[in-house]
Amino acid sequence: MLTVLRSPAQVHARARSVLVAAGVTVAVGLTVTACGGGSTTTPTMHHTMTAPTMMSPTMAGHAGMAGMEDRPVGDGLTAEASGFRFVPAVSSLPAEAPTSFRFQIVGGNGAPVTAFKPDQTMLMHLYLIRSDLTGFQHVHPTMAGDGTWTVPLAAVQPGTYRVYASFITTNSSGQDLPLVLSQPVTVAGRSAVTPLPPASTTSQVDGYTLTLAGEVMAGAAHTLTVTVSRDGTPVTDLQPYLDTYAHLSAFHEGDLAFAHLHPMGATSGAGGGPTLAFEAMLAKAGNWRLFVQFQTAGVLHTAVVTLPVG
Repeated sequence: MLTVLRSPAQVHARARSVLVAAGVTVAVGLTVTACGGGSTTTPTMHHTMTAPTMMSPTMAGHAGMAGMEDRPVGDGLTAEASGFRFVPAVSSLPAEAPTSFRFQIVGGNGAPVTAFKPDQTMLMHLYLIRSDLTGFQHVHPTMAGDGTWTVPLAAVQPGTYRVYASFITTNSSGQDLPLVLSQPVTVAGRSAVTPLPPASTTSQVDGYTLTLAGEVMAGAAHTLTVTVSRDGTPVTDLQPYLDTYAHLSAFHEGDLAFAHLHPMGATSGAGGGPTLAFEAMLAKAGNWRLFVQFQTAGVLHTAVVTLPVG
């Protein structure tokens, strides 16, 4: 049976590593599904989807996003860390067809891990991205009693991808251990590289305008703000998504290093916005592709951002 570990840390928000850019901006262009679903789109597409709810009473652990102490170490580019290993059942995915993806997290004793702690209402976050930073999916698997996780993935285009498992378990001393582990996966067939869109300072998605402000250099912490407006009016009805008013995932051009960031401050119902502040810190210089997910009126929107970091 699934074991949910609990500790006082659950009631605090945690952000996971970070990002972002000075003079950066939001080259927004697509929307993907929320919890439990994903979609593969190109940066020129705009969609909306109603975000299903996958919270359960045992998984709703965080009261807000203050505190942000527990961040995974590293850039998410290894399959094994701290004695835990990410083991997918397959190393390839079918082209242009939905599929079911299965994997386990294996401990140092060789046995599948079955004890995890909620991280933003979920026991597991799974991300997928193609080598040209397209085809983004962020979904939430479910675990069987034997420690096998299963999640549906939307159809993907041919190419080389990387899949990331983000979770919190405990180490041998009983301390919380947030990890992001990843493995490459391939999709057979002919593929064309999509050029990385240039950065800008504002962009629109589904009628919303996102404006970024702040100065960020690699390896140093700075404050980044994201302001959301609609038709020139500040948006103040952002709803919690994964127990925060915005969820940011970022991938580094070239090596696909992973970073993860959430707004500072606690959530208080459908009253978020218009400005969200983030503690931004990116370990590497270069271009990053940032996916900003936020929810209004039960609809999840995903903005795509190209971030040049010096």
